[in-house]
Amino acid sequence: MTRHPTVEWVVQQLREAFPEAGQYRYAIFDRDSTFNNEVVTFLKATGLEPKRTSVQPPWQNGIAELWVGSCRREILDHVIALNEAHLRRLMRDYVNYHHEDRIHDGLSKDTPNRRPIDQKPSSEAAVISLARLGGLLHRYRWERAA
Repeated sequence: MTRHPTVEWVVQQLREAFPEAGQYRYAIFDRDSTFNNEVVTFLKATGLEPKRTSVQPPWQNGIAELWVGSCRREILDHVIALNEAHLRRLMRDYVNYHHEDRIHDGLSKDTPNRRPIDQKPSSEAAVISLARLGGLLHRYRWERAA
């Protein structure tokens, strides 16, 4: 993190965040002059499609604020980050939880990574809890009765 990011600093952060595009398709960023052609070229080279937000978009700001608010309420209000490395680990774990385990109303109760829906295997099956983020959050699934 830095108070005065440069283009070189942004590209390095993107290199570390996306060593390979993998499951990601888009990189969304605003119209800050730091996100110039060099950043766009890097994103395209990694296989990500750069998407800029609209000019002064009040409706897009709300989406970003919703994500930040969820992150704060679900993890950061409950944990004291000890240092930058710890904060980065917390955020990485939360992003993984958000994409793999947390259902979203806008996705018809699915996750962004399209987690398969577990059907109840039998009438004797029980719900088990899988702890996430040190037990602050959970994922639930069916377990067959023995």
